[in-house]
Amino acid sequence: MSHTHRCIVAALAVLAISFSIAHGQPPTPPDRPLRILVLGGTGFLGPATIEYALARGHKVTMFNRGKTRPDLFPQVEKLHGDRDPKKGEGLKVLEKGEWDVVIDNSAYFPRMVAASAGLLADRCKQYILISTISAYGVPNPVGGDESAPLATMADPTLETMGEHFENYGPLKALCEQAAQKAMPGRVTIVRPGFIVGPDDPSGRFTYWPVRFSRGGEIAVPGSPSDLVQIIDVRDLGAWLVTLAENRTHGVFNACGPEKPMRWGQMIEACLKLAPAESRVAWLPAAFLSKNGGPGFPIWVANEGGGQGMHTWSNAKAVGAGLKFRPVVETLEDTLDWYRTQEQTSQGRTHLADPSAEAEAAALKAWKGEEAVKE
Repeated sequence: MSHTHRCIVAALAVLAISFSIAHGQPPTPPDRPLRILVLGGTGFLGPATIEYALARGHKVTMFNRGKTRPDLFPQVEKLHGDRDPKKGEGLKVLEKGEWDVVIDNSAYFPRMVAASAGLLADRCKQYILISTISAYGVPNPVGGDESAPLATMADPTLETMGEHFENYGPLKALCEQAAQKAMPGRVTIVRPGFIVGPDDPSGRFTYWPVRFSRGGEIAVPGSPSDLVQIIDVRDLGAWLVTLAENRTHGVFNACGPEKPMRWGQMIEACLKLAPAESRVAWLPAAFLSKNGGPGFPIWVANEGGGQGMHTWSNAKAVGAGLKFRPVVETLEDTLDWYRTQEQTSQGRTHLADPSAEAEAAALKAWKGEEAVKE
């Protein structure tokens, strides 16, 4: 077995075990298993969704280029092509076949969403598109719901994320509109915030359990009273299947946990993973802003344009069956998974900034500033 294959097997094992822990053994499958087509399915959310769908007894088909993690789910039907109908065979392989639901978690450009949704409109009953909280306009409203204004871009025909990913949100909003135009009344739009948990290649949330497990003096940005919203990828994946089973349509903010969580609560949960002698040094947002960082993942300063970022209402999604596991469970499982990745040279061991050096420099600068005040 190759290093890559061992990495994939370990990641899926964590997903499968944690599904059973958080949700109990999957309940008796529906009377008629669904035929689910997943566009993509090899990244982060895709595998978690497929894992749960298979556990529920549904039949899954994956459509992708066949280049990323091709060893995933050998028991699943795989169709290969390209989201861009202008590249190679494009969507040709999808010209035949019928599905109960399409789950589109690789929607980035509206032209391509229009092509796939238009092609499948007469052969599927529901189209679930994974959008993002970034589809909303900036600054975000505090406590905003699904009716908040969406982001826009001057040239909607652009197919580039931009130098600083400034087009990511507006393009997602346009993708939503393309799907809704192709299949009016049969589209489900899901707008997650930070998706976290085992198998995450971004290293953003993973930074925190790994950093705390290493102990010492740990720099933490902001204030314990700041808010934070995250959703475990396994909870989101399971809910997507629930939306399909119930044929639920509409637009939903997929942000967790169910009730507002303070940044200090998450840091307290992180401390449970740390050696006893570990200690936290809180670096105020004003200090970080004045000194130019460093940037810390997940946390957003509770000021200016960032005030509404972690305050989105999830009431509609909760009403549609979205459930959340405790954050400490997500932290523990993410750390356990990360440690399996360290055992192979091809694991997903990337961690977001700050580096150890940048963190140490920030701590030194903060202590120097505090000493001057004294």
